[in-house]
Amino acid sequence: MITITIKGIPKETHRELKKRAAAHRRSMNSEVIFVLESILCGVPDGGGSVQRLQKSVKKLARRK
Repeated sequence: MITITIKGIPKETHRELKKRAAAHRRSMNSEVIFVLESILCGVPDGGGSVQRLQKSVKKLARRK
């Protein structure tokens, strides 16, 4: 297993991840992995949450 640290997550993105994790009865770590896999592998989300998080991830990437 590889470990990464993500810094500078916007409060809104963190809040959304916490809500999603609770709704899916997953840990934050498991939810982040699920979201990343969904974005990278094109797994449909249905609720649009992945798309919102995808936008946040793109914003973070542009900051660098």
